Amino acid sequence: MTQTSVYTPRGTNLAAGKVRVLIVDDSVVIRHLLQKALEGDPDIEVVGAEGDGIAALRSIPAVKPDLVTLDIEMPRMDGLETLRRIRREYPKLRTIMFSTLTTRGASATFEALSLGADDYVTKASNAGQLDESLQRLRSELLPKIRQFFSLPSQPEIKRQPATAASRKGPVGRPRVVAIGVSTGGPNALAKLVPMLPARFPLPVLIVQHMPAMFTRLLADRLNATSSIQVVEAEDNMELAGGKVVVARGDYHLKVRAAGSSLFTVLDQAPHENSCRPSVDVMFRSLAQVCGNTVVSTVLTGMGADGMRGTQALKAAGSYSIVQDRESSVVWGMPGAVADAGLADRILPLEDIAGELCRLAEG
Repeated sequence: MTQTSVYTPRGTNLAAGKVRVLIVDDSVVIRHLLQKALEGDPDIEVVGAEGDGIAALRSIPAVKPDLVTLDIEMPRMDGLETLRRIRREYPKLRTIMFSTLTTRGASATFEALSLGADDYVTKASNAGQLDESLQRLRSELLPKIRQFFSLPSQPEIKRQPATAASRKGPVGRPRVVAIGVSTGGPNALAKLVPMLPARFPLPVLIVQHMPAMFTRLLADRLNATSSIQVVEAEDNMELAGGKVVVARGDYHLKVRAAGSSLFTVLDQAPHENSCRPSVDVMFRSLAQVCGNTVVSTVLTGMGADGMRGTQALKAAGSYSIVQDRESSVVWGMPGAVADAGLADRILPLEDIAGELCRLAEG
């Protein structure tokens, strides 16, 4: 008998109680820091703290968590093996991984996401002052925990049916596809991008909310599994059909025109929506340069990055697609576009590549 028959997580609607969090990390200092960062939130209760995966798996039926924060590198049983066991025995239990900002840490994080981890937080390479570490954890981890649950102090948003937004002028023949995505993005892109043919006639730009190093690894992984070429953005890169360009972490991705060609522009202007790269920045740039020849696509993600940029694109006459709620890990970003009445199509993830191919053919 598996442990799922003994304990089943409550799911996403916690209107009747707090989010019960189990901390799993081999560092006593990190466990203490995480507990201190979370304990001040009125909607979160830390129900346990364990030092390795074996202890965590033994603890889960007793403390009944709704979410586990899981370190990747631990003795006895590491985070990846623990995650495999959690997904097998408690498929509804939410998991957030803790990763180092290293190539090895980034690779392990992608492996964790492919195994079903819901999200991740990167560890600072230098913890610095305690107050700074606490503030960073609270600002990054608390929203990532909250995004998965309907809480007493955070009523569920009543989504209204979306209608196609009005445009100023007709849609032009597509010239470029632009995709914005955040939470759940690596797995969504791993399904969508390989469905695009090698000779897809339009350039594709992607902003995925990720730090530097992670975006290079994301591009490499997508390139290895796709017929279409996938690269990380470089400054002044010419855009061409049959190429997917992933925004570089910590840089906004914009475009400029030179004659009939389009080129990338990378800059480190201030963060927007707490993000760099930001979907809004890319979309606005495309609206200014490409007008009504853009197909924008907003996939799963927390927050509303991409909504204002979609407004600018729609005002210029572009076409807008969003991922539907059912196939999204978090319907924040696509939901914001849909709620604003800016979506021409709301589609399941598996149908989006086909729609992009249809539009690319004019």
